[in-house]
Amino acid sequence: MASRPARGAWSRAASGSAARTTRRSRTRKRSLWRELPLLILVALVIALLIKTFVVQAFFIPSGSMENTLQINDKVLVNKLVYRMRPIQPGDIVVFDGAGSWNAPAVAPTSGDPLVRLYDATLRPLFDAVGGLFGTEPGQTDYVKRVIGVPGDHIACCDAQGQVTINGVALHEKSYLYPGNTPGVAPAGEPGHFRLTVPAGRLWVLGDHRAVSDDSRGHEMDPGNGTIPESGVIGRAFMIAWPPGHWRVLRIPPAFLQPGIKKASASGELKGLGSGALGSGGLGSGGLGSGGSVRVKPAAPYLPLGAGVVGAVPLTYLRRRFLLRSRRPWRGRRRAD
Repeated sequence: MASRPARGAWSRAASGSAARTTRRSRTRKRSLWRELPLLILVALVIALLIKTFVVQAFFIPSGSMENTLQINDKVLVNKLVYRMRPIQPGDIVVFDGAGSWNAPAVAPTSGDPLVRLYDATLRPLFDAVGGLFGTEPGQTDYVKRVIGVPGDHIACCDAQGQVTINGVALHEKSYLYPGNTPGVAPAGEPGHFRLTVPAGRLWVLGDHRAVSDDSRGHEMDPGNGTIPESGVIGRAFMIAWPPGHWRVLRIPPAFLQPGIKKASASGELKGLGSGALGSGGLGSGGLGSGGSVRVKPAAPYLPLGAGVVGAVPLTYLRRRFLLRSRRPWRGRRRAD
């Protein structure tokens, strides 16, 4: 008759198993805490890449694009689209006005070589990380609607009081602020214009013409009110916040009339050498501003969220790989 193990042996075995389970649990917890900084770092890197090259969120601080974009709306700006197609009349763009509507940014210089080294290396990195949380200072970004692209003949207004592109009248009622006429302008600014858009430049207007500080009010600035295509940051393609305002921002039918697109396309071909699709082709489409109010970068929850979503599976796969590499190889099966 087989003898049974003593009760004490069973107790010691159970106690040892419980101790091993506790040690493994503590090891896992310590490992998770050690890997948390790596998870955060990966998430920040992914978020920076998305914000820099793909999509950035902007917050509308004024009423110059009402009612298309309203105060406190947050819009998503596509930074890749103009790598794939030219800027078109009717696009809503965010652009940097430095050097055209605003004085060129002048970086402060220091005689201290350590300060210059910091400005050239670490400062851009810290500014980029700070921008992930909506803390970018000194913005000169605007949001406006493109009316004319390179080579377009644009005018305001014809006998019916409408803006024309290459002789084709725009029927702007669908997006103009209620009660505005195409030629209305802020006090002291001209409402009428007539020009051929130069190569590499854009003519932009706000949808709330009565309060919009746009190309018409900057005709004494470099470019005579036009902005460089190379200054365009991207195309505003969606209102992301608040939920009640959510919608995709499409080109209005007025800009899709026969004669506008064809003539604009020929103008864009003439201007390709000036950066329409060059390294600056993402441009800086500005967020609309009433008066001199600039658009403000919003806290980029989309890039940050995407960074976290991307970092979690990468960190999980790394943990699984490390655990498997540390596990001893078991070539023999345990006997029953």
